[in-house]
Amino acid sequence: MSFAELGLMPELLTALDAVGYTSPTPIQREAIPIVLSGRDLLAAAQTGTGKTAGFTLPLLQRLATTPVLHPAPKHRIRALVLTPTRELASQVEESVKQYGQKLKLTSMVIFGGVNINPQRDRLQRKLDILVATPGRLLDHVGQGNVDLGGVEILVLDEADRMLDMGFIRDIKRVLALLPKQRQNLLFSATFAPEIKTFAQNLLDNPAKVEVAPQVTTAERVEQRIYPVDRDAKKALLQQLIVDGNWNQVLVFTRTKHGANRLAEQLDKDGIPAMAIHSNKSQSAREKALGAFKAGKLRVLVATDIAARGIDIDALPHVVNYELPNVPEDYVHRIGRTGRAGAGGEAVSLVCVDEHKLLADIERTIRQKLERVIVPGFEPDPNARPEPLRKPQAARQPRRDFPPRSAQGHGGQGHNAQAPRSAGSQRDGQPRSAGSAAAGNRPQRDGGRDTGNRSRPAGSGQRRRPSGNV
Repeated sequence: MSFAELGLMPELLTALDAVGYTSPTPIQREAIPIVLSGRDLLAAAQTGTGKTAGFTLPLLQRLATTPVLHPAPKHRIRALVLTPTRELASQVEESVKQYGQKLKLTSMVIFGGVNINPQRDRLQRKLDILVATPGRLLDHVGQGNVDLGGVEILVLDEADRMLDMGFIRDIKRVLALLPKQRQNLLFSATFAPEIKTFAQNLLDNPAKVEVAPQVTTAERVEQRIYPVDRDAKKALLQQLIVDGNWNQVLVFTRTKHGANRLAEQLDKDGIPAMAIHSNKSQSAREKALGAFKAGKLRVLVATDIAARGIDIDALPHVVNYELPNVPEDYVHRIGRTGRAGAGGEAVSLVCVDEHKLLADIERTIRQKLERVIVPGFEPDPNARPEPLRKPQAARQPRRDFPPRSAQGHGGQGHNAQAPRSAGSQRDGQPRSAGSAAAGNRPQRDGGRDTGNRSRPAGSGQRRRPSGNV
């Protein structure tokens, strides 16, 4: 099947030809006709399956070929895409621009960690498609910079991750500002129970698409385990990189501090490396990612949240320097390689502390991973495990999610204030009421905003998040 057979317009086909895409992926074959028909959609697709094009292409066509659904005296945003992280938001907006280059539609991306004022100025001009992280979007709503009353299409990308990160309340506030009559598209890695509950209250008789079994790993990714003592991990990683002549390696750690320390040690030992995590400024993250994509940086050390949205063509190697606390995150991590039909290698350095985490991962993916002992790095059979830092408690979705009939109408979108509860998060940064001194307050979403923003009374101060972000 070709993209033309899916019913895409010539302008989009030309853009696809320009980037060399000739055949749709399974998620694109399933999702594009549904979105073009105007139906709500609940889709389960892992990263690297082409899901971004699966919703951006038909979204662009619907906006280009249908009249404005919610006309107003001033131009309103017609499509809103919410993502959990800055990197994913930037990636989605790049796709919108790339595929929509022949269409007279405008788009922009907004996220925290950068100056809010240029975003505010751009929001005052004609805008059809807005890609945003929830926290910064609500900043603009609170300042009256954006009107959501004209949204015709809402996309929630990586909805499972947004729920995991505690964005449920932020999303509910955004939904209350949207018109009831709209198309909703929800994409998630799996149809986990909390996603099904969330979808029941958001989607209207949706079509369901699932292109892969739940929690599967990429078939083209070669996976193996290297048992090693905890204190020998860095030396083993260096040997693997040097002896294997690995020139582009994405390495995962559990904590931001661990990412910084490992990157500094590798760089000091002559292996160019940088860290990327939520405490880094947006400019630092873009610099590191740009150097890594360009081949100027050999190793990029990342935490799980920071790595969401990293899309690198033909990334050959992913290393789990530390196993994740949540088995599903293992799937997301190794999904950075083996993308778009290319092969890839995912290795994990596992010490005695992580044997239970490894058992959980193998049980989840229903696969026994190959063990490889490297001479000189044989683990001590008498080593005793040390307790790992407890993972941050997952936030459960609330069951009192407002039904579609109770959601607000578009007229309240422009000037509506969106107060925040103390338990919500900001683009990956948790909040907690009154639990930290002002001087111990972390930067929000990787960098303090320079624009003016009023904080509602009683919202409390932010507590420094635990290291697993």
